[in-house]
Amino acid sequence: MTFVVAENCIKCKYTDCVEVCPVDCFHEGPNFLVIDPDECIDCTLCEPECPAEAIFDEEDLPEDQKQFIELNAELAKEWPVITQMKDPLPDAEEWDGKPDKLQYLER
Repeated sequence: MTFVVAENCIKCKYTDCVEVCPVDCFHEGPNFLVIDPDECIDCTLCEPECPAEAIFDEEDLPEDQKQFIELNAELAKEWPVITQMKDPLPDAEEWDGKPDKLQYLER
C-alpha cells in the first residue's frame, strides 16, 4: 500500500508533508503535490502533517477520490521531487475544503 495525495491539495499545495518524508517521494506540480507510489514506504509520517487533510492511506481513500491513485502515479513520473518546505499558494486558505477542484489541476 501507499499514501495518496487527494483533491483537497489542489490550489493549496501545503508542503509540510515533504519535510517529514524520509524517502523523498513527493513530487511538485504547479498547484498540487503527488506521492510516487514506487518510492513511498508507507511510514505514515506525512498524513498528520497535511493542514488540508489531503493525504490518505490508499485503503482509506474516499470512494470519490480513487482516481487520485492513478493520478499520483502518473504525475510523479513527470514532476520533479520536492524535499523542502515552501510557502503554500497565496490563496490556499480560500481553497482549502472547496469541492470539485480537479478541474483546476495544472499539469
